Amino acid sequence: MIVQIEPWIDKSELKQLKRVIKNTYVTEHELTKEFESMIKDLTKSKYVISMTNGTVALYCCLKALGIGENDEVIVPNLTFIASANAVIMANAHPVFCDIDEETFCIDPKKIEALITPSTKAIMPVHLYGQSADMEAIMQVAEKHNLKVIEDAAQGVGVTFNGKHTGTFGEMGILSFYGNKTITCGEGGVVLTNCKELRDKVYQLKNHGRLQKGTFTHETIGYNFSFTEMQAAIGISQLHKLPKIIKRKKEIHREYCYQLSSLKHKLQPVGLDVRSHPVWWFTSFLTKHKDQLKQFLKEKGIQTRDFFYPLHMQPCYNHFNINNDFPVSEDIFSRGISLPSSYNLTSKEQKHVINSIFNFYIK
Repeated sequence: MIVQIEPWIDKSELKQLKRVIKNTYVTEHELTKEFESMIKDLTKSKYVISMTNGTVALYCCLKALGIGENDEVIVPNLTFIASANAVIMANAHPVFCDIDEETFCIDPKKIEALITPSTKAIMPVHLYGQSADMEAIMQVAEKHNLKVIEDAAQGVGVTFNGKHTGTFGEMGILSFYGNKTITCGEGGVVLTNCKELRDKVYQLKNHGRLQKGTFTHETIGYNFSFTEMQAAIGISQLHKLPKIIKRKKEIHREYCYQLSSLKHKLQPVGLDVRSHPVWWFTSFLTKHKDQLKQFLKEKGIQTRDFFYPLHMQPCYNHFNINNDFPVSEDIFSRGISLPSSYNLTSKEQKHVINSIFNFYIK
């Protein structure tokens, strides 16, 4: 089976893990500091706080900004459910916004109609490795005095107008789950340029303390610690990131070029020229999604559906949701993600492409 996505793991991760075993510190020590420093260099964020995962990173951003009961946060309707669940976890209410039909990210033109006196923040998601329109989103946020929390879980290495995703708003997060562009197995980081917000996040993740090793707790906090093992893998992955980005672009370019003659049957994702994406997944739209998925499966090729629109999620049935999300529903019904791993060989990609042609000309 040619898998749809998998991490690039080799002896370099083992080399870094041996450092942890040698020094015996396993929770947030020297390697974690090194990892955070490398993320600072990548994103140019002033502060980087390592977290257990990307979901609690979003939660900490919301709480640090004082968002909670009776507050509303505008979230794109097409995203992984963690975006909205983090809002619920903070005891606030997610309000779903339809997406742009070209980039599949939140549509800035549809945000203003959703703003109420209870709206406190906008949470753009940089979907599948392409940036949302941060220029327009920041304009809306500034006009209505709203905070911006960027869910850049899928945006490692992605820039918009030359600036890394996750660094436009007051706060942003990156994720390093096992299938992301780079991985720590699990893990995430909070990005911010504000010292006060950095301290609030750190207290939330560190049992309400600004320093470890003391037993005086200034605020209520929890345990969202990172580990040295995660940091070790992350350091190795960050060293690989330039090669990963290069290969991801090659894979995307080859798919789009080779399948361009099928453009009336297989439509690529639109590209905002201000965005320099890192295609986490290379995806297409087709009216024959289910049939193509099954055909490729029979050829030993794994694909993936797009995220299930939030307004259709069974767990949100009790919400009073406006069900008018035509773009999200259309994109979901036609969206398919092809094998996109760094490890995808040219031979394997050629097999995927040939199989797609065979499907459409059979």
